[in-house]
Amino acid sequence: MRTPEEFMDLVLTFARENEHIRMVGMEGSRVNKNIPVDSFQDFDITYFVDDIGAFTENDGWLSFFGDIVMMQKPEDMELFPAEEEGYSYLILFDDYNKMDLTLLETKQIHDYLQGDGLRTILLDKDGRVPEKIVPSDREYWLKKPGPRSFDDCCNEFWNLTIYVTKGLCRGEILYAIDHLHLLRNELLRMLSWKVGMEYGFGFSVGKNYKFISRYLAEETWDMLMSTYREDSYENIWKALFTCHALFRKTALECAAVWGYSYPEYDRNVSRYVDKLYGIYGNGKEEAK
Repeated sequence: MRTPEEFMDLVLTFARENEHIRMVGMEGSRVNKNIPVDSFQDFDITYFVDDIGAFTENDGWLSFFGDIVMMQKPEDMELFPAEEEGYSYLILFDDYNKMDLTLLETKQIHDYLQGDGLRTILLDKDGRVPEKIVPSDREYWLKKPGPRSFDDCCNEFWNLTIYVTKGLCRGEILYAIDHLHLLRNELLRMLSWKVGMEYGFGFSVGKNYKFISRYLAEETWDMLMSTYREDSYENIWKALFTCHALFRKTALECAAVWGYSYPEYDRNVSRYVDKLYGIYGNGKEEAK
């Protein structure tokens, strides 16, 4: 595998030698000093060009960066259309380096700089950006919720519980699993707030909460992991009840410290789930 320095040398050499490319930006984890460096990090690169059509006519120029194993072009897709501006290439090379390359027009530089804080400028041929751009992940830091957001999280969690339960009782396991995933996301949100409460709100736990395990007690982490056993109705029931216990404990702890109210409907919804589990749970009547 080429080293990061070798790959970036290719990225900048190509840009310097191509007159259509006026500026090069870099985004994502490789500009975030708080993310551990590893070989799986993408190279998130943006070329600011004066003529996108000069690049999109054919893909031959991409071979400059190496032999391509797999490529996706969102702007050319029907089922998964692009969500961002510009034209993008998501590329895996044969040495397993991965580059997400975006082409933007030079007139889009201002909007780019006003966007995500995790970006910097590597090459500026025309001196369009006079000040040095310092990447920051501040917008991804944990934020203490206000009472409204706290209650919204609780409300969504317990409302989703009804859908998971309904799916289990109907014997619709995929429906139940999908809603359990949504419910678990609210649990993770609440757990992340507790992390902020205990460690401060001046950092991020990463995309998809990927670093949250560093801050959770071992027992809490083990309980959370057990909720991902979803290969049977009984395991999903168990996961649901474990999510309830974790959410309730965590939310009550946060509410006590912040002086927030914890909703009474926990008791009502839990009674509803317990009653239906007594009828449909433990292999009694589900999936009929």
